[in-house]
Amino acid sequence: MTDAFRPALLLSMPQLQDPNFARSVVLLCDFIPDGAFGIVLNRPTDRAAREMVRLLPELQQGNDLPLCIGGPVEPERGWVLVADRPDGGDYRTIVEGVYLSTSPALLRRVLETRPAPRARVLAGYAGWGPGQLDQELAQSAWLMSDIELDLIFDLNPSLMWETAIRRLGADPGTLHTSHGVH
Repeated sequence: MTDAFRPALLLSMPQLQDPNFARSVVLLCDFIPDGAFGIVLNRPTDRAAREMVRLLPELQQGNDLPLCIGGPVEPERGWVLVADRPDGGDYRTIVEGVYLSTSPALLRRVLETRPAPRARVLAGYAGWGPGQLDQELAQSAWLMSDIELDLIFDLNPSLMWETAIRRLGADPGTLHTSHGVH
């Protein structure tokens, strides 16, 4: 990958055999020679994040934002993705309108705000070793797409992959497994 990297969405293709990434949309945050880092956006659990997160003092009330699986790496690690720039400096700007943090204070604010803010609460992340994502891209296992805020924060996760594919001008029903680059 070159120095010209900018964050993007990765959309999994049928060639990707890993069940952790079937029909997934990943926010690709870093792509450097040492590897890549991203967060799966469309794997919600059936539990509210406030029920799963352990904060002290404990949350008394909260909203119903679901806990999402951000990827198979370090599932005990929590992330908060928000649309509004957080107060304080404990966050990372992915692009304007997409901020990533591990701050317990921000997590508390997100989980206690009613109605729920434009945010995702995630456990784990997606990681690739040196050259691994390059190889998967060369095998057409992923499509890259621009980051669109409504996909990340406003769309039901079950519709995210198909909507992102359609926005690229493809019909998800016509995608199939093939060998080599196409």
